[in-house]
Amino acid sequence: MTPDLPEYFFRTRENGAFVYRVDTENRQRRIDMDQIAVVNIRNGEIKPHGGRELSQADMAAIRAWMEERSALLARRQIDDILRTVDHLNQTAHWAQSKASDEDLEAITDALLLAMHDLRTVLVRKKADRLMRGR
Repeated sequence: MTPDLPEYFFRTRENGAFVYRVDTENRQRRIDMDQIAVVNIRNGEIKPHGGRELSQADMAAIRAWMEERSALLARRQIDDILRTVDHLNQTAHWAQSKASDEDLEAITDALLLAMHDLRTVLVRKKADRLMRGR
């Protein structure tokens, strides 16, 4: 295997990945990718593909990828929420300084309902945390 290519390739999908073993050790020196498993991050399931038996090295690589991927997705989720805070701030500025009456009429009800729903959830969750802290 060339040092530039990883031993495994993970084709990500919404809830996990298809796992391929990367092989360049063939007569044509071309890259072959052989699917060895399907991974579901949500439930931790690892299914060998095509009746294969996964080696301990395969399982270790897959589990390591699953841990890294879960951590990455968690960081992205927090980043998305912080971006939402930025968007809310930009929306407030837009509403105050640039929006026309027609613009505001088009978005006000939907935005107010979404913000009310979010506020209700956040207040309830904060109260729950405070009560558990006692």
